Amino acid sequence: MSESMSANPGKFRLRLPATSANLGPGFDAAAVALDFYLDVEAEPATKFSISATGRDREQCSRLEDNLILGVYKDLLVGNARPVIPLAIRMANDIPLGMGCGSSAAGRLTAIALAVHFGRLEWSSERIVEEAAVLEGHPDNAAACWLGGFVTTASEGRTVHVARVEPPAEWRAIVVLPTEPLATSKARAALPATYSRADVVANIQSVSLLGLAFAQARSDLLRIAMRDRIHQPYRAAICPLLTRLLPLAGEHGILGAALSGAGPSVLVIVGNEERVPEATAAIQGALEGLMEPELKVCRFESTGASQLF
Repeated sequence: MSESMSANPGKFRLRLPATSANLGPGFDAAAVALDFYLDVEAEPATKFSISATGRDREQCSRLEDNLILGVYKDLLVGNARPVIPLAIRMANDIPLGMGCGSSAAGRLTAIALAVHFGRLEWSSERIVEEAAVLEGHPDNAAACWLGGFVTTASEGRTVHVARVEPPAEWRAIVVLPTEPLATSKARAALPATYSRADVVANIQSVSLLGLAFAQARSDLLRIAMRDRIHQPYRAAICPLLTRLLPLAGEHGILGAALSGAGPSVLVIVGNEERVPEATAAIQGALEGLMEPELKVCRFESTGASQLF
């Protein structure tokens, strides 16, 4: 993608998928792309402007304290390139602050714009590495840019990624609460140390997680998404989790976990036919707590794509 980005500094269009990270035990290491998106179109202009539609359009369209514009400007200045004002149009379907990878999609958008309009000629690997540095972890960035299910590890600035196609028949239901949660608050809930038993349990689960996705092992997913590192400590600020975790293994639901740092919950269903039953079970489990939004989706294998 990097060659086409740098070939023409004119109008640029990009689509980036939502992502769900951690998937239970894969803390800061595993993520999967989902088929709802941030669509961005940009072209040079005399001054910066943003016209946004979709979710959180007021926050997306503001020029001050804007994640995309801030990263875009910083990258151009840091790489000794002129800051080219842009007229940006975006259609956003990724909810902000809900654990669906909105910050990774935003930062990758900014990087892609800087690469294109600044003629930086960065490779795909360099783009993911830059996003991982800005994010503080590589999982969402890799899944958003590359698509599919990814496991990641950082070595300095280098990001190592293993990727597989998620099982085509599996479906995801993202259960979205009414209020967002800052990642900083979710991280502040975590302890400084863990017991050996908790670490071993997570190693066991995450070892199954990648193989469950690679081999379409529906029977493994309930255990593969079990976590003792972050979810128990975030349950108090992510009330959906306690209600939905017990559904794993019932009603066609293969597994459930916080989506990223929360507060949303990712529920994986075995196939399209079981989605209505799973949906009814989720609604029943949450009765009396709140009326969240249920977003039924597929796993996205393509990742970020330049549109023409």
